[in-house]
Amino acid sequence: MKTVVVGMSGGVDSSVAALLLKEKGYNVIGLFMYNWEEQQDGVCTAEEDYTDVRKVCNKIGIPYYTVNFVKEYRERVFEEFLEKYQAGLTPNPDVLCNREIKFGPFLDYAKKLGADKIATGHYAGVEERDGKFFLLRAKDLNKDQSYFLNQLRQNQLSEVIFPLSDIIKPEVRKIAEKYNLSTSKKKDSTGICFIGERNFRKFLSQYFPDNPGDICTLDKKVIGKHKGLMYYTLGQRRGLGLGGDTGGERWFVIKKDLKENILYVSLGEDGELFSKGLTCPLFNWIPKMPAESTIRCTAKTRYRQDDVEVTVKIKNNGIEAFFDKPQRAVTPGQWIVLYDGQYCLGGGEIGEIL
Repeated sequence: MKTVVVGMSGGVDSSVAALLLKEKGYNVIGLFMYNWEEQQDGVCTAEEDYTDVRKVCNKIGIPYYTVNFVKEYRERVFEEFLEKYQAGLTPNPDVLCNREIKFGPFLDYAKKLGADKIATGHYAGVEERDGKFFLLRAKDLNKDQSYFLNQLRQNQLSEVIFPLSDIIKPEVRKIAEKYNLSTSKKKDSTGICFIGERNFRKFLSQYFPDNPGDICTLDKKVIGKHKGLMYYTLGQRRGLGLGGDTGGERWFVIKKDLKENILYVSLGEDGELFSKGLTCPLFNWIPKMPAESTIRCTAKTRYRQDDVEVTVKIKNNGIEAFFDKPQRAVTPGQWIVLYDGQYCLGGGEIGEIL
């Protein structure tokens, strides 16, 4: 009997993943990770999540353990997150958390517990063919999380099972309700992995001093003040604090000038907000780099974005991607992820906008 260690978050997805694996005859072990130690509104959310993990594991009859990765998370994910924000970028720590924690120290610890494989509640799929491992989109495209798994390597994909690859979210809820799991009606977690739904600006202010500056139009007309460039992202239209008669149009962030500490905005979605392409200095190919120097595929530059058609030119370890149609608010520090139909070809951090 093969042993599978399941990453248990205290949510319904990982709960059902563990249940399904046990029903298939695996020796299942639940493992809960402490990645962040901080109270929110006087309550430690990690403790609440662990309580749910304990209830679910007891209900389905599997052993469970906890492991503390707070130090590893801070060093491998959070410090880079802060550095990138300070540099004016808009990072996505969830991608790094998967590569650096869930498929790093977590995998190593699971092996110590005797794991043949690890499993998570991600909506994604993995396929082995001719000794290579491919990352696939999930059946439930509305919940597909292959975007966040774009940095996984062959050795990591070879070790994982995604039990929810062929199940849609409503069915996951039904399974949890059928087995009376305590997480069956638990709300899905949202927001950045360690911040959750807290006020983001308030969170960042704990680590960065406010650095106010001018809000300008492209012709350098000052129309307001910003509280610090790290608090704003390209395409943002809320929370700018700009009033006046605009004829019903909204202000949008179109550019950040770190050197001069200026936030540039425009009325309506100015052409400056759209780009024809981007560079990515370091790209992780799944399962391997194509033999051709130029390929056609689709891409996402944000998680919830629909696929867009692109021409990709491979440049050493990176790529240049050119969109068939100009794309809105492509943001340095985010991730471009490439697809060929249901297959995720890999991803990399966005560098320059073209």
